[in-house]
Amino acid sequence: MVWWWWTAPAVVGALGLALLARGVGAMFKGRFFGGLVGGVGGAGFIAAALMAALLGLNVQSYTRLTWERPVATVETRQLGPQYFEATVMQPGRGENAPGTSNLYPLHGDEWRIEAQVLKWKPWANVLGLDTQYRLDRLSGRYRSIDQEINATRSVHPLAADEVGPKWVPWKVSAWDTARRYRRYVDAVDTLYGGGAYMPMADGARYEVWITQSGLVARPTNEAARAASAGGWAEVS
Repeated sequence: MVWWWWTAPAVVGALGLALLARGVGAMFKGRFFGGLVGGVGGAGFIAAALMAALLGLNVQSYTRLTWERPVATVETRQLGPQYFEATVMQPGRGENAPGTSNLYPLHGDEWRIEAQVLKWKPWANVLGLDTQYRLDRLSGRYRSIDQEINATRSVHPLAADEVGPKWVPWKVSAWDTARRYRRYVDAVDTLYGGGAYMPMADGARYEVWITQSGLVARPTNEAARAASAGGWAEVS
């Protein structure tokens, strides 16, 4: 965010406080007209500073709502009829942290990846609390409703606390904490789940991006583009 969104309101607000204090002091000394003018002027400057600060808050919120980043790459390899192997590669959490790569067998015609999203209110965004997410699960999906109901299903956990060591007695989850204490801390805007699905094909490669509104999947090679018939991406 541009620095003057906060510097300008701070300067104007300080000037307003100085004028207001001077006006009050003048009234106490019997100079009522001068004190009234100074008080009204100071109050006006303070109101203008408040409006500018709120505008800066709103602008920063919109900037964050349009920001997105890649969270996973999904590659599929066909092993049989409606049976694939999906490789899910996730980037590291830190600047130099290594990424992860895991293989998952999937039944069906399409893969679906889901995430849990924790969205903060604009004033919490200003304090540096960006939208939080975690990839939750990967599953196979059939185009046929009948197969979706009766055929072999495949679902795999992606969340760290589901695939991590079972012996760890304590786990801190932003999602669970925000949901549990939401009534006491008015910083959470919404908690929701989102997902994206795309067709599986031999050699297809997709990128999955997280945005403030959920997950978006995009084909990145010819096999994926051909399978997705022009590059559609389903988001829910």
